[in-house]
Amino acid sequence: MASSRCRFGMGDDRRYRRPGSPAFGRSKGGLRNQALGRSRGGISTKIHLISDAHGNPLDFLLTPGQAHESRWAETLLWGWKAEHVLGDRAYDGDPVRKVIAAMGAEAVMPPHPCRKHPATYDPHLYKARHAIENGFAKLKQFRSLATRFDKTARSFAAQVALACIVLWLRL
Repeated sequence: MASSRCRFGMGDDRRYRRPGSPAFGRSKGGLRNQALGRSRGGISTKIHLISDAHGNPLDFLLTPGQAHESRWAETLLWGWKAEHVLGDRAYDGDPVRKVIAAMGAEAVMPPHPCRKHPATYDPHLYKARHAIENGFAKLKQFRSLATRFDKTARSFAAQVALACIVLWLRL
């Protein structure tokens, strides 16, 4: 006669055909809910940033590391007014350019090399993007942002917001 206990003195839940804790109850959040994603460099988070002409941060958005930049451009640009919107080649796409045109701004970004009909841009105005890259360099001076010690996206977004406030206070 088989007993209902296994050899370690614990009950055998498989005999009663009921789901155990992994299959029952709430599912764990995992990486997808915390703006964490797998990319070539491992698990990472992207910070999408809107900044002024001097590289000072105005708004940001966190996305998983494998998410493409152009997917979030419309969300980030919504509600902003500008004369020129500078971006790198990753933002060069027809949907992003339509959003920028709807803002009444000029898109200043080099065309992607695979485009059949490359759009024109002002290369001298594009050199001002260096100030934006310097803004990212200032953010990376904060060790907690460069290495992402925070487990949740909410606390990491708070760290990014605090770093942006410190950058504005240094003016």
